[in-house]
Amino acid sequence: MDVRIELLTVPVTDVDRAIGFYVDGCGFALDHDVRVDDATRFVQVTPPGSACSIVLDSFTGTMPPGSQKGVQCVVADVDAARADLLSRGVGCTEVDEQPWGRFVFFADPDGNAWALQELPREGSR
Repeated sequence: MDVRIELLTVPVTDVDRAIGFYVDGCGFALDHDVRVDDATRFVQVTPPGSACSIVLDSFTGTMPPGSQKGVQCVVADVDAARADLLSRGVGCTEVDEQPWGRFVFFADPDGNAWALQELPREGSR
């Protein structure tokens, strides 16, 4: 059985602010921005190169804004990814060196937490 994660929910208070952060700040693609009805706006963004998209949820109330923690993305070069985030105005941590990889952490305006991981090179584990 194949199982693929294709959509994660990120709860936000302000969809327009979240679009600005994820699209302009993080470089995600804006896939969908559709007003379903007066109370529902479906917005989906995708990180570059990812098969998994993110829905920016301000309408279901199933998770409070800022409560999504621990979403981790893998990048080829965490130093380059960090430099790109900083150049786009996204605050992030210094590179955290661990035996299982190199990490950079950041959060969106609501406090949803993200990690970027550069996997250890072969033979360095």
